[in-house]
Amino acid sequence: MSEFTAGRFDGRTAVVTGAGAGIGRATALRLAREGARVIASDISEPRLKELVGEHGELPLVPVAGDVAQSGSAAELLAAADGRVDVLVNNVGIMDGFLPPAEMDDETWDRVLAVNLTATMRMTRAVLAVMLAAGHGSIVNVSSEAGFRASASGVAYAASKAAVNSLTRSTALFYRQQGIRCNAVAPGPVATSIEAPFRSTLAGQVLGPIMAVTIPPIASSEELAAAITWIASDDASNVNGAVLACDGGWSAL
Repeated sequence: MSEFTAGRFDGRTAVVTGAGAGIGRATALRLAREGARVIASDISEPRLKELVGEHGELPLVPVAGDVAQSGSAAELLAAADGRVDVLVNNVGIMDGFLPPAEMDDETWDRVLAVNLTATMRMTRAVLAVMLAAGHGSIVNVSSEAGFRASASGVAYAASKAAVNSLTRSTALFYRQQGIRCNAVAPGPVATSIEAPFRSTLAGQVLGPIMAVTIPPIASSEELAAAITWIASDDASNVNGAVLACDGGWSAL
């Protein structure tokens, strides 16, 4: 993992969803250490209080709430004082590795709401601000599951494949207005996301595949390094990319 790049985000405001733990927390901290004022969003207020309490020297603005709720994007924009230079759509939940025949409506709706609809709403909200400013960088946290069916259940895989498509569409429509939109697709990462097998069939089908294909587990800090790079001006010519940050899993 690379060292921090001091001043890389000086004078900029970033919004990071799911910032209370895992990849989101590591990304929020790295952005702040590199100069950004960070609006840190998470569903857990205690996690945000812990984040800010442990790093009081950093410009972190906590905003607790569920980004799957329709009013959340407006609350985050208000906390950002109407300026967003960087958006990291990181929040995500798993689906119990449920196959299609075992997928219940509640799981499907919640996974799509958090992983996809919240990403769309946050993107839509910040685009108005970024377009007015003439610049902006959006980074969506996708997944290896967006490339292959063997990394999750059907809801999570569908949501992340859709995030990849949303990423490319956003990049295409707004590239001439100074907006970049990219995605980072992790493999296994040491985070707080819960990923139990809720399906016997999934264990029988996916278990043997995972046993021989999954690469070593990455740290959240490794993903944060990739996210902040692609969000920064260092990646100014990168737009519409889905960067596999998966230890080579997608190369198999």
